[in-house]
Amino acid sequence: MLLTSRRLRAALLAAASTTLVAAALPAPSPLGIGDRLFPYLGNPGYDVGSYDIGLTYTGVNTKPLSATTTIDATATRRLDRFNLDFTHGTVRSVTVDGRPAAFATAGEDLVITPRHPVAEGDPMEVTVRHTSDPRGDNSAGGWIRTPDGLVMANQANAAHRVFPCDDHPSDKAYFTFHISAPKKLTVVANGEETGESTDGADTTWTYRTRHPMATELAQVSIGTSAVVRSTGPHGLPVRSVVPAADKKRLGPWLAKTPDMIQWMEQRVGRYPFSDYGVLIAGANTGFELETQTLSLFERSLFTAGDGYPSWYVDSLLVHELAHQWFGDSVSPHRWSDVWLNEGHATWYEGTYAQEHGGPDFAQRMHDAYTSSDAWRAAGGPPAAPKAPVPGKPISIFRPVVYDGSALVLYALRQEVGAATFSRIERDWVRENRDSSASSADFTALASRDAGRDLTAFFHGWLYGKKTPSMPGHPDWHSAKPAQHAARPAKGPAAKRPAAKGPAHPTATSSAPAVHGDKASAARSGA
Repeated sequence: MLLTSRRLRAALLAAASTTLVAAALPAPSPLGIGDRLFPYLGNPGYDVGSYDIGLTYTGVNTKPLSATTTIDATATRRLDRFNLDFTHGTVRSVTVDGRPAAFATAGEDLVITPRHPVAEGDPMEVTVRHTSDPRGDNSAGGWIRTPDGLVMANQANAAHRVFPCDDHPSDKAYFTFHISAPKKLTVVANGEETGESTDGADTTWTYRTRHPMATELAQVSIGTSAVVRSTGPHGLPVRSVVPAADKKRLGPWLAKTPDMIQWMEQRVGRYPFSDYGVLIAGANTGFELETQTLSLFERSLFTAGDGYPSWYVDSLLVHELAHQWFGDSVSPHRWSDVWLNEGHATWYEGTYAQEHGGPDFAQRMHDAYTSSDAWRAAGGPPAAPKAPVPGKPISIFRPVVYDGSALVLYALRQEVGAATFSRIERDWVRENRDSSASSADFTALASRDAGRDLTAFFHGWLYGKKTPSMPGHPDWHSAKPAQHAARPAKGPAAKRPAAKGPAHPTATSSAPAVHGDKASAARSGA
């Protein structure tokens, strides 16, 4: 049969061209950006500017959600093919700049071959129609099922279990969420609400971030929830989300948030985002998490038995709040830099606790020093942690990342003095706002502010197998690992005090203390 249609001939030639290009390329394979702890996380060749994520929830949290993710990015080199991180969902179609693109999976990567190569420096719009599956073990991260819906817990490497993305904190981007759900439910996400419309039995909610965000910090809450609003310093909108049935019971805890924000601002400067709040979910996750502008907490932290000591719960609230500066606004350049997140959050958690009826922070640091050599032997030094246990990616959240890293900051303050330390803290979050930064960056800034080279100081404290001597405390000694192992377990695994219990949990943070995210790690905050 003769082909007389120009349009048909052009379409067939384009399809043939795509097939020839695909045939000339090597077999699809997972890629990464060279992160030592997560070799296949993130992808080379482009920089993401924004995500637009549409999700349709039917009201049943054991069924996949229908989803469309649109990514606007810029090629940083010629792209005949590129990868996105994505797993635990079914891909229905992919387009690049509106044209259908070939796709395949390799490991936990979605490998895309556009019809035409994308030139270096050119923008590209990638649209993936897919499902987002909340089924499976909650401890794997991504969607977390609650009694009335869903929340997200994506740290450290689970955002791509929810939506296709460049799943590494070094590639931050703006987010827009469009979530449709039965109108009896409430939907909240990162950012500011910009739209709400009801069509029949469903309501669609739209949220947009005003600041770039790492994929691991994305949050969507769907459930029978109440939204509680108040005002923080400088008129900051404070929006918290709780199970509707617990609104009155949890109100006194939520009322503390504005004062906690003010307490942090007095120490490190203005809050870095346009709103804040806490999300209390009706699920026993065993961890708390610093999702950007909407920190995730488990309900049982506030409602268990006779209750934990108030200073302890308050300190966890501050831990996640501190992450908004350290970890969210300033994200780790590589996951080996996560000590900058957790060390700082633990520092402010501990100093807040001391000021509000909790244990003496210097004593806590002395105890951490005693354990430090054992922690380094078990998990590696703070800025050179050992790789995660196979199948347990968040096992990087070990005691050395929490109290062991706060100990680095304690040593720095001892070395340079309180005034210089305060200046370093403020300059760090101000100069690196809305970006990612590394341990080398922190060393350089601290050296500048101290007026002397601190490279050797940080090398020992961040990378040494043995804990250096503590400035000002020649009497402090770290127990040998074998001696420490014979002692009762402390730190992350014993993190939470019993109800009305001991006044000195030795380690807290923002991850799970039970699961395997920031969970099997060493703490209860993230």
